This record gives sequence, C-alpha cells and structure tokens, in this order.
Amino acid sequence: MAGIMLRSTAFNDHDMLPSRFSKEGGNVSPPLEWERVPESAAELVLLVEDPDAGRTPFLHWLVTGIAPSAGGAPEGGVPLDGREWPNGFGTTGWGGPHPPRGDDPHRYFFRLYALDRPLKLPETPRADEVHRLLVERDVASGTMVGTYSR
Repeated sequence: MAGIMLRSTAFNDHDMLPSRFSKEGGNVSPPLEWERVPESAAELVLLVEDPDAGRTPFLHWLVTGIAPSAGGAPEGGVPLDGREWPNGFGTTGWGGPHPPRGDDPHRYFFRLYALDRPLKLPETPRADEVHRLLVERDVASGTMVGTYSR
C-alpha cells in the first residue's frame, strides 16, 4: 500500500500535543499537512482516535468527504469539502484529548486514508465501525501519533 506523508507544524510524530488542543485547554484541532495522495483517490478520510481509553478506541475526530487535493487542514479548521461527524464526547467535530488525571500519557493516532470510492457511514459511527468499512476502500494511508496526559 502506498504511503501518504502526514505531519503537523504544531507537534512531531510521537511528541506531546500542546495543551491548546486538549479538551480543557482550548479544544482546537491541530494543523495538519499531507502529500503523496494517489491520483486514484476519490475522497480522503481523517480519523483521530485514542486506543488507550478502554476496550475500544475513543473517537476524537472523524472527517469524511475530504477533497483529494486538500493538502491539509488549518488549526481549528476542517479540510476542504470535509464533513465532520460526532465524536466520542457526543459533539460534532474535534474533541480534544482528555485522559483521566494520573494516567500514563495516552496516544492519539491521526490517520488519513485515501479511498477509491466514497464512504457511507451510520449516523453516529464508532471508530471500530469506520475501520471495518475502510478495509475494502483504502488505497493509501498516513499516520502520525501525538501523546497527552493531565
């Protein structure tokens, strides 16, 4: 599978996320940039989840319908043509990190998928459902990880 280069100007891969992105510190999404999206991509999907939150990953942000030409998302903004979905907090859009106090740092996986055809989701999708639906449509992806603790 081809690889999309995903990065942020606000943090490096596997570094601590600045507190302004946390639920209690400003709750704005970090800026993201990407390149090497395949020409065959029909849409991009951005999924941000915390696998350390419990038995199933906690969904922090899901954006579908992103234009393959988008190239990124500004801080606090949505990528071109993107549709935001409900997160694990029950609100639509970015839901910043909010791990329990005293936990070891949680990991936040930022994943960008290039799909060969549009994704159809249930009204309030869970991270595991999204992964299951991506399996047959994913033609390329890129991942970066941020960490956060309180």
